Amino acid sequence: MSHELRTPLNSLLILAQLLAQNPTRNLTPKQVEYAGIIHSAGSDLLQLINDILDLSKVEAGKMDINPERVHLPQLLEYVDATFRPMTTQKSLDFTVTTAPDAPDDLLTDDSRLRQILRNLLSNAVKFTERGGVELRIEPATAPELPAGVSRRGPMLAFRVRDTGIGIPEQQLESVFGAFQQADGTTSRKYGGTGLGLSISREIAQLLGGAVTAESTPGQGSTFTLYLPVSRADYEDAPPADEAVTASPEGTSATGEPGRRDTPALPAQRRTRRLLVIEERPNGLLSLVAESADRDFAPHPHAPGERGGIQVVGATSSREAAAALASDAFHCVVLELDMPDGEALRFLDALDGDPALSSLPVLAHNNPRVRTGREEALRERAASRRVELLSSLDELRERIALHLSAEQPGDVLPLVHPDARQQDAHVPDGDLAGRTVLVVDDDARNLFALSGVLELHGMRVLHAEDGRKGIDALTGNADVDLILMDVMMPELDGYAATAEIRRMPAYEALPIIAVTAKAMPGDREKSLAAGASDYVTKPVDADDLIARVRHWLTR
Repeated sequence: MSHELRTPLNSLLILAQLLAQNPTRNLTPKQVEYAGIIHSAGSDLLQLINDILDLSKVEAGKMDINPERVHLPQLLEYVDATFRPMTTQKSLDFTVTTAPDAPDDLLTDDSRLRQILRNLLSNAVKFTERGGVELRIEPATAPELPAGVSRRGPMLAFRVRDTGIGIPEQQLESVFGAFQQADGTTSRKYGGTGLGLSISREIAQLLGGAVTAESTPGQGSTFTLYLPVSRADYEDAPPADEAVTASPEGTSATGEPGRRDTPALPAQRRTRRLLVIEERPNGLLSLVAESADRDFAPHPHAPGERGGIQVVGATSSREAAAALASDAFHCVVLELDMPDGEALRFLDALDGDPALSSLPVLAHNNPRVRTGREEALRERAASRRVELLSSLDELRERIALHLSAEQPGDVLPLVHPDARQQDAHVPDGDLAGRTVLVVDDDARNLFALSGVLELHGMRVLHAEDGRKGIDALTGNADVDLILMDVMMPELDGYAATAEIRRMPAYEALPIIAVTAKAMPGDREKSLAAGASDYVTKPVDADDLIARVRHWLTR
């Protein structure tokens, strides 16, 4: 079922991403925006699919729990970077506090804890129009623990308070049902599927805790997650630091178990510096940058530097010039509405330095910028690598995209109104001319994957199932790599891969399996059958190319 849901979504997201990049510069800005909306809507659909699959896993008793030592300061930094931009956009107060007697860490499943907090905090922000949202972490007292929660050890309470619309008392329990919200009107006005709270409560119970709710209509709500600080059956879990650095023991570049000879991609280990220029220190754009930075490197290592990402702030063109003179930066985030023309002054200084000609500048185009200045900036954007972005969500996505690039300037800039055809994408020197065989029974996926590969100058061969894939391989001696879907009629990807590996001529041929990550055992079966690597559906175009490049340039 997971495969059938993800396969059509896979081609939708890939093709939308290709359109949004506009490599041939033949789309208008509005058309690029349409493609971005398609990609965003598809991503929302993917989240819905993930929620439904999570709920079904819990109900079937199939959800895995991976306990590890979770450090609360690191967790709070993640929460702040994720939700402060959202609350700032809505002009809401946002506070995150910890009681003095709260422990520094707890033993639980980090990813599941973050999932619950994301659900609770996202709801709080969504249903609050004025006032604020607060996350308070403190030890729970025995009398307040709900029935069914073990009282054998210390418990921690994560309280999410908001000043939103509130929930009538008679509906407090119903909001925890699947596909339920307080009432139909709420669903129409605020959207959402009503799955988040249901999943959160089920996961909390798996972790040995519970989720409760208190609310007053018109005044706000408090949702509390209770979790044990530790559990006897978790005591043998490895520390979080060991879990993060476990890649030499069989973890692939995505952080999932894989082949030992698949190293993490170098692009995720190199330090990247991001320069944020805005009127106020640690302002809104810095928060957006930190949020994008978290997506790129989810495990912080030191203050100011998150897993190889360093965010540097500047409040004037002079400070920015000094920063650029002292360090190399991957890209610049610029607030256009700075007083006294600081933004234009910075761009003038940048134009005067040939060494910085390829440095990307992501400029936030505040709607309050005067028309004349905006036109001047648009003219400047056409002459150098300046991207004008009016949406904070789009800015966040572009920051993450630039941070994931191997070199500054590797990411294609967004199209400008007067872009010309001669700016078309130049084929990748490492990949151009190489031949890739794509084996997939879905014509949409064949088309989408071919588009990604051909954009980098590769020749693509197609096959509709494993048997035809083997025939295509033996009939074309110049195949350099195979992309193999795992679920196909006639001969599936596992059997086809195993049969290819039994042929002496193809023992070392790179084969990348295309799996549905929600399907238990897909990854292990693919690697056991002889796949060199794997990507998960929906396939991310940048991740796919990174893996193809890794195997073709070894």
